[in-house]
Amino acid sequence: MVFKHIRSVDLSNWILGLTGGIGAGKTAATTYFESLGIEVVDADIVAREVVQPNTPGLNAIKAHFGSAVLNHDGQLNRAKLREVIFSDESQKDWLNKLLHPLIREQIITQLAEAKSSYSILCAPLLFENGLQSYCQKTLLIDVPESVQIIRTASRDNVSQEQVKNIIAAQMSREEKSQLADYIVNNDKELADVQSELLSLHKIFLQAAKNY
Repeated sequence: MVFKHIRSVDLSNWILGLTGGIGAGKTAATTYFESLGIEVVDADIVAREVVQPNTPGLNAIKAHFGSAVLNHDGQLNRAKLREVIFSDESQKDWLNKLLHPLIREQIITQLAEAKSSYSILCAPLLFENGLQSYCQKTLLIDVPESVQIIRTASRDNVSQEQVKNIIAAQMSREEKSQLADYIVNNDKELADVQSELLSLHKIFLQAAKNY
């Protein structure tokens, strides 16, 4: 999902934008930061929250597409919705215009409410969606493409070809590396990665203190 017309937001707290390709280990990184007391706003989780039952987002989707895009328990059937909009660009545009503002405002709200020394905005498409405009610094969690393919195929039980197609549709590692302020290579022992993240955490704490 790509956000359009993201405006720069004046948030008073210091924010780190964290990103990385599929299978790079973003969740492992944010989990470690959370263990250090840092609050994380995850764009993927927000995108699911705004279409929970009884939310304005899901109510609008139901009114527009009908109950066929819902499961029996009232939850959004994402696979069915993808089928509906796949071959109809106008329906896809309608959905994007509905969801993008809802997701953006929820991200802003959660970042503004964060109480930790600094907060993290985790988004796989941080740069593609212009979300770095919310952040003081950005951190790329990176692994070689071969590692991305093996990890994701195993984790999601999909073919390596499917993973390659997903990677091909995303911004390249090289482009992300040029845009990121910090890069952590996650293709090594967990203890080594966490040691590197801890060193960065101390830098971020000082930056937030001086912000």
